Amino acid sequence: MSDRLLAADELEAKLRAIGAERYHHLHPFHKLLHAGKLDRGQVQAWALNRYYYQAMIPIKDAYALARLPTSELRREWRRRIIDHDGDGPGTGGIERWLKLAEGVGLDRAYVQSTRGILPGTRFAVEAYVNFVHHRPILEGIASSLTEMFSPDIIADRVRGMLAGYAFITEETLAYFTPRLTQAPQDVNFALTYVKEHARTRAEQELVLDALRFKCDVLWSQLDALYLAYVEPRLVPPGAFAPER
Repeated sequence: MSDRLLAADELEAKLRAIGAERYHHLHPFHKLLHAGKLDRGQVQAWALNRYYYQAMIPIKDAYALARLPTSELRREWRRRIIDHDGDGPGTGGIERWLKLAEGVGLDRAYVQSTRGILPGTRFAVEAYVNFVHHRPILEGIASSLTEMFSPDIIADRVRGMLAGYAFITEETLAYFTPRLTQAPQDVNFALTYVKEHARTRAEQELVLDALRFKCDVLWSQLDALYLAYVEPRLVPPGAFAPER
């Protein structure tokens, strides 16, 4: 590895290249999901397991918030928590995901209990929370940059799922609409932050590694779903078992 400090646009190009190679839209499970090729039980398994990730995002963000040194930075990051937790009952991204889960036929209380999620989901999500909790704040913020790749993928997902599943409606997928504007705003802050605060080549490499780690977190969640619900359908004891 060269010690040469990357220019800001070079660093951004390397970050985007990681997404082009490793973002989870390339995973076989997501390709099946977006193409309308899963059955209802498999879509339910995805919604159920993804809920745990959604529910833990504001906890992850609270760890990051506590480590930001200025009011200005904390105000900016606090918006992410409000986006997910809402600013009152019945609002926010977690509530919209619960409505998505109900829309595909799951019981809200069962989803919130997380009793049926896969061990692989739990381990991956908690690894991400622990990463942000314990690693330097530069790496924690860099790990959020998977949102650079999400808006186009969200549009494809909504379009594909509405076309492919008769039991899914636009109302079911309402979670995704605010993310089309929230994610770019989040990216603008995080990308600016890492460009300004990664002041050595070693720190820039840590930023790149943090994004690779986050891509691995998302990919491993889909590995668990694929193995349990697509092939070879090895559902772990206690995990959600769809009706055939």
